[in-house]
Amino acid sequence: MTTTPFVARETQVAALTAALARAAAGQPGAVLVGADAGVGKTRLLGHVAELAGRSGATAVTAHCVDLGEVGLPYLPFAEALTQLRSRAEVVDRVIAARPALGLLLPSDGDDGSARMEDQAGRLQLFDAIAAALAASGRPGAPLLLILEDLHWADSSSRDVLRFLVARMRAEHVLLVASYRTDDLHRRHPLRPMLAELSRHPRVERLDLSPFTPDEFRTFASAVTGAPVPEDLLRSVRERSEGNAYFAEELLEPGAAAAALPGSLSDVLRARLEQLDPAVQQLARVASVAGRRVSEPLLRAVAASGGPVDPDAFDAALREAVARNVLGGEDGRVAFRHALLAEAVYADLLPGEQTALHRAYRQVLTADAGLGSPAQLAHHAARSHDLPTALRASREAARDAAYVLAPAEELRHLETILRLWEAVPGAEQLLAEDRVAVLAAAALAASRAGLDERAVALTQEAVTASADEPARQAALRSRLARFLLTTDRDPEGFVEAARALADLPAGPPSAERAWALAVHAWAAVAVDRDDEAERSALAAIEQARSVGEPAAEADALATLAVLVVDDPERVADLLVRARDRAREAGDLVTELRCHLNLASTSYYAGLLDEAARLTEAGLARARESGLSWSVYAVQLRLFAELVRYARGDLSPPSSGVEAAPPSASASLAAVQLYAAVARGDADAVERGRALEPEWNRDAQVALLSGGCTIDALTWAGDTGAAVELALGLIEHMGGVWDDYFLGGIWLSALGLGALADAAHADRLAGREPHDSLGIGERLLERAVTTARRGRPRGGRLGPEGRAWLARARAEHGRLTGANDPELWAAAAAEFAYGYRYEQARTAWRWAQALLEAGDRDGARTQAQAAERAAREMGAGPLLDAVHALARRGRLDVPGARARVADLLTAREAEVLALVAHGLTNRQIGEQLFISGKTVSVHVSNVLAKLGASGRAEAVGIAHQRGLLADANG
Repeated sequence: MTTTPFVARETQVAALTAALARAAAGQPGAVLVGADAGVGKTRLLGHVAELAGRSGATAVTAHCVDLGEVGLPYLPFAEALTQLRSRAEVVDRVIAARPALGLLLPSDGDDGSARMEDQAGRLQLFDAIAAALAASGRPGAPLLLILEDLHWADSSSRDVLRFLVARMRAEHVLLVASYRTDDLHRRHPLRPMLAELSRHPRVERLDLSPFTPDEFRTFASAVTGAPVPEDLLRSVRERSEGNAYFAEELLEPGAAAAALPGSLSDVLRARLEQLDPAVQQLARVASVAGRRVSEPLLRAVAASGGPVDPDAFDAALREAVARNVLGGEDGRVAFRHALLAEAVYADLLPGEQTALHRAYRQVLTADAGLGSPAQLAHHAARSHDLPTALRASREAARDAAYVLAPAEELRHLETILRLWEAVPGAEQLLAEDRVAVLAAAALAASRAGLDERAVALTQEAVTASADEPARQAALRSRLARFLLTTDRDPEGFVEAARALADLPAGPPSAERAWALAVHAWAAVAVDRDDEAERSALAAIEQARSVGEPAAEADALATLAVLVVDDPERVADLLVRARDRAREAGDLVTELRCHLNLASTSYYAGLLDEAARLTEAGLARARESGLSWSVYAVQLRLFAELVRYARGDLSPPSSGVEAAPPSASASLAAVQLYAAVARGDADAVERGRALEPEWNRDAQVALLSGGCTIDALTWAGDTGAAVELALGLIEHMGGVWDDYFLGGIWLSALGLGALADAAHADRLAGREPHDSLGIGERLLERAVTTARRGRPRGGRLGPEGRAWLARARAEHGRLTGANDPELWAAAAAEFAYGYRYEQARTAWRWAQALLEAGDRDGARTQAQAAERAAREMGAGPLLDAVHALARRGRLDVPGARARVADLLTAREAEVLALVAHGLTNRQIGEQLFISGKTVSVHVSNVLAKLGASGRAEAVGIAHQRGLLADANG
């Protein structure tokens, strides 16, 4: 596109080549290159691509295209994959393994079976794109994928880029995306995406500034082939403000320094006016298509009676290339720079613009193979041919739906809705009415994650179909689904019930089967279980009779929620639902069933079975390309929870796939369980960092908040722990309800922190009156929640019963009546397999037994706790068990204190407590001995140290390092 050699930009080239070297070593990354138009982004990235190719890397450049607000779905990635496919067979192998990729690159015999109508298919497509790109890079020979003009990217392409960045793990891939900073207005959709990506640790921002004076001198000499006189150099630099493209135009041979134009538009206009009129007109025709246009389309427009003589087309094109106005780029005719295309188009009179858009519209209408329906819709709208724009927009929406680009599909459909009243006979033209378009738009909005928009569009469709009761009922049922998705359960139930009532009586049908299934789901959401069961059973019967396995699977999954006290029947229902969903190709419901099977086993206390089922569900998610779908994320959370409960406290492997932003907070929250048990120094900080997520995700609030309470208690900050427990219980009560089952766990944790604080108060001679009052309220909440918050009338599960028993035992410790029987009961409840909490309960049980004088029983429990804590790597618990064993003189491995030869072990322990200001009585309570015995030990310490009193003994011990030994 230009003959000027690449110069300057050493810093930016070094940054990009370093990122490419990291990708070659298996450290993928992304670089976002931002600059004003004309500064030199394309030239820089082209140079880096050339360097990459010389080093053995695979360099591919793809482009986004300006087609208004819609764009062509996945265009840059389809372009990149087409290039990769032409170079090697790797993409074809990925298509064979992941048919969803065939939607962008149709393979021989593709029947479109890979297409899915929901978010599952979209994730499969994203996963396939990621797999194809990853397979194109190798150790030492990475893939460099350059995406130009990201400011013009369609919504689906932006979503793919987000997905690729989130999936980065060890691929040999570097993504480089360029965008214009001067095009990013305040509401530009790229702005929030750039902010989001910039927070990712593998993403770099590279801002490309105009040339510095030294760089500009070097560049100017490269453009002209000789040193530029200082006066001309200064004038051009001032006029261009260091902009490479502007400067190159100003320095073009023949430009007179004394007559330099005042703006870039003037520069470009003057440049074009020097060309042959046929070349000028060809440039004007090309500018209407944007920066790039296919040569057949451009030729056809010229030959359609347009302003360019068809016989002179080739000559004009050759001249435009020779004069560096147009050129070739990936098989298309392209302007040398996007600014040139924009300037040429802007110089056209409004009537000329309309006429040329009309010429494109006529050509595309006559031969659909020359362009896409989206292009036809664009030119038809610009030429004021609204009927053609309407029809082409509908076809473009279907194309977008086929390639799983719901945001683009929605925009095309909304264009139709805006044009509807302005196009007479729109219904006949499209062979569908406005209600059908509204319903299609609502489905597209739902698939795009715009749930509130889906609700609004469906509500409009329901209103518009008032004279068709059967159709309106089906739409109400769909509206109910959307309302339930947005947590508007009461409204959803009203719509579902009305839909069911309004459906006309008749033979079984798919519509009635779905209406019954949705009604069952809605009834469950508002705790009308009897209605839910009747509707679910009826839905199953109707779905079977009409061969609608997806509706049957949905109803079976809902029915399983209603079953209480019969785990075997629940499992049977879910297995049947899973199998029917697989038969129907409904991957979302299938994964929902995998999740429900795993969670049912977990809450029944069958941890080994829960682990097996969780892994099976995740395997299915991975093989179907849905690793990060909603239900797959929940399966990952259960996998972490089960791993922790079974005693595996190891941190996640460094090779674990990075979570996308939508799932990172949830995974970070559940991973805090093991982090707190391990004793990670930053556990409190990590928990506090998740507090901004509380209002967005109640699950994150519960998990992260509860684990942070535990971490604060271990750290001795009991006041903050109690404050957080009370605040979190209030928060969760407002989000869910007053008797959410997690409140039992939070109450027990809060009681534990209160008991620790009360113990410290009593040692200091204070009565913990305030703590006792708070403790009574927390215990009452735990007991009431266990009675009123049980799942659907069923029996409280083993984990809930265990935490309730723990709450009672902690309350006894708080009141000073540390009853071993209460701890024995808690230990028995945790014995279903919750290994860490079983060990922690054994430690507290040993303490209670010591206080009751049962040393043998205390030793047994302390040894069990020590062994489990050591095997799990539970640092804080292991230290606590050792400290208890030393104070109680229990024979527990690793509990013997390091003691200086001068003092006995017990004397060192007494001295350490004396240093903390404890009285003989308090020391006796700590060490489980009498105050008189403590007095004897203190007298021996004073004698051995030659001290006249306790304060002098502590000072001598500090000087000799004896306190450090005693504290060991």
